[in-house]
Amino acid sequence: MALSSPGSGTTSAAGSDASSDASAPSDRTGRGLLPLLLVGNTAMYALYIGVAGVLLALQVEDIDPANKVSNFGLIAGVSAIFATVFNPVAGALSDRSGRRNPWILGGGLAAVPAMLLLGLANTILLITIAWCLGQAVMNVYQAAITSVVPDRVPMSARGKASAAVGLGLPFGSTLGALVGAAFSEDYRTGYLVFGAVVAGAAVLFTACTREQRLPARASMPVKKQLAAFAGALKDHDFRWAFIGRALLVLGYFAVTGYQLYVVQDHTVLPDGMKPEAAVALLMPLSSVAMVVSTVLGGYLSDRFDRRKLFVGASALLSAVALVIPAVSSSWTAMLAFAALNGLAFGSYMAVDTALVTMVLPKAEDAARDMGVLNIANAGPQIIAPFVASVVVSVSGGYTALFIVAAVLAVAGAAAVKPIRSVR
Repeated sequence: MALSSPGSGTTSAAGSDASSDASAPSDRTGRGLLPLLLVGNTAMYALYIGVAGVLLALQVEDIDPANKVSNFGLIAGVSAIFATVFNPVAGALSDRSGRRNPWILGGGLAAVPAMLLLGLANTILLITIAWCLGQAVMNVYQAAITSVVPDRVPMSARGKASAAVGLGLPFGSTLGALVGAAFSEDYRTGYLVFGAVVAGAAVLFTACTREQRLPARASMPVKKQLAAFAGALKDHDFRWAFIGRALLVLGYFAVTGYQLYVVQDHTVLPDGMKPEAAVALLMPLSSVAMVVSTVLGGYLSDRFDRRKLFVGASALLSAVALVIPAVSSSWTAMLAFAALNGLAFGSYMAVDTALVTMVLPKAEDAARDMGVLNIANAGPQIIAPFVASVVVSVSGGYTALFIVAAVLAVAGAAAVKPIRSVR
């Protein structure tokens, strides 16, 4: 989610290669690309938030209320394998084919049968299998659409492009929470609605954007492909960007992934308010704050050519926000947390995405390396409920979860300091 050339006077490998490559993005972003990126990412996050944050949590609770925390964590942990494997693999395959649109379309359309299967599941085992399939197809979609920015957007416009991508999270979170709450009594239909939203976005994006076919890549033995994935993390700046993103996202989604259960079991709600209705209020509040900070963060980081400062400050603000519900279980504290954490996370994702695109090791491996980076983005989102279940089970409550998440946010802020090629 942003970009411009590093203030130190050096350029990243990706940036220097792109400047001399005939297939590098032109100086003008294609008309309509940024709104379509917004739509595509909004649909993706709507499914992630609405399914994992609302419908899946309710479905698991209905099947086994006494063990909802551990069961939800188990499903999240197993599905994490599929999320972390399919994202970079799909990115490498799209690199090899020289195309992104077919992968966006295929992953988006496949979301419909995956969500249908999830709605039909009536045991913890079947839910696990179905959500693993859902994670697989959604990460095919995510790997391809994430690579559109380094492929098609010039360096000078990546702040705007990253803001467009970043806005997908608050818009998608709001849509996901509202749709999830609306179908809380009928998750089978709700799942299909989310699948249809992603499929529709995929059709719209691929029908309305033209892509210049990149040179096809020669196939590599599996052993060499695995070595290539690991090789991206040998790059000093890329490795630290990966670590910082993973820590911050893990802390953020450890709390938001369990938000329904937090509201049910930790927060003192106003009389008459149901937990699903509370989530449907918290998400839009956080999203409005996120929209404001995403736009301002992307613009100001371009304006002042400072990425690390904005990323670090945003991560620290997230830590402050996470402490609030740790010291108070009141509804007011949750509202304050939602607003402040939305401001922090929106700015972080907008500017950190710009930073990431500037430290990609090689332009010709952009999709593969963005896929590797997306392990730090998608993996923690799915692993987070598993981590949260362990913390909550061991500590006996959610206060420790907020503290752990705050510590992870501080560590994420510290991780950007060693990056050398970006200010």
